[in-house]
Amino acid sequence: MTMKPFLPFLSVGLFFLGACGLEKPPASLKFPDDKKEVAAPAPVAAPAAAPAATEVPADPKLAAGKTVYDASCAACHDAGMMGAPKPGDKAAWSARLPQGLEVITKKSIDGFTGKAGMMPAKGGNPALTDEQVTNAVAFMVDKSK
Repeated sequence: MTMKPFLPFLSVGLFFLGACGLEKPPASLKFPDDKKEVAAPAPVAAPAAAPAATEVPADPKLAAGKTVYDASCAACHDAGMMGAPKPGDKAAWSARLPQGLEVITKKSIDGFTGKAGMMPAKGGNPALTDEQVTNAVAFMVDKSK
């Protein structure tokens, strides 16, 4: 029995494996009872490299805030979910910054709903301390001035 009738199915199978995350297909395939090699499809292009991580701030409170931001805040703020302003987006922070750091921090700890969006208390993570939220807010504000 030869494998030739199955070669079209094998090609389709390799195509689907490549589309489902097979990072590097084999260079060739060998069948036990057939000495003929079949070339595999070209490798799928690697995904674009992730952006370089931002530097850790020199100020210990801002560095602590960055750690909290990365772990608890980035999911919503980086995506702009529910109106969450992205750190560094001066336009998004322009209406918030004049309120002052104390008001922004209080709203972040207590939560709020407004015309610009909403934020659950402590970003939905009740395990965060007020100090952690304060440091995360300071980090975001510092990047957005």
